[in-house]
Amino acid sequence: MERCGWAGPEEIYEHYHDTDWGVPEYDSRALWEKLILDGFQAGLSWITILKKRENFRNAFAGFDPNIIAEWGEAEVERLLQNSGIIRHRGKIEATITNAQAWQRVEADMGFDRYLWDFVGGVPVQNSWTSLDQVPTSTPLSVAVSKDLKKRGFKFCGPTIVYAFMQACGLINDHLVTCPRHEAVKTLVRPVGGVS
Repeated sequence: MERCGWAGPEEIYEHYHDTDWGVPEYDSRALWEKLILDGFQAGLSWITILKKRENFRNAFAGFDPNIIAEWGEAEVERLLQNSGIIRHRGKIEATITNAQAWQRVEADMGFDRYLWDFVGGVPVQNSWTSLDQVPTSTPLSVAVSKDLKKRGFKFCGPTIVYAFMQACGLINDHLVTCPRHEAVKTLVRPVGGVS
């Protein structure tokens, strides 16, 4: 068995595939961070974001949405000068808006529960045998995207949402020929209170 064909050849990419991608994420803040990073990735390759991930964490206060929700134009201008991140005004401003949207969802039901409810608390287990079978969006990612936008989130179209759901283990899209396909299944745990 060998890892999914997209993972490599760089070591940072292989490490991400082997330890992070597809692992079910149950922490509200961490889920939000990954959604933001997938939004920044729009139009770029994931390896670009991966190499800058620590820079993003430093620039965005450890991706604490409660801090970022209070930011304004001064912070946007500061971030636009930071060469360690993707300097895109729309994506930076969307991060602030998304922090405020996260706060509303978190207070209402918990961002983790909100997302996991879409899959009934259990990851979708796909059985792809080749990368060309893996979709870039599905009716599920369209529904999640639409609901996120209704709640005020930005940079969360169906393709971004699908990549996010793969990364956070709401969908297991490791190929069946990859050792991680079975491995991530063992990391699934019940989500409390999922309806």
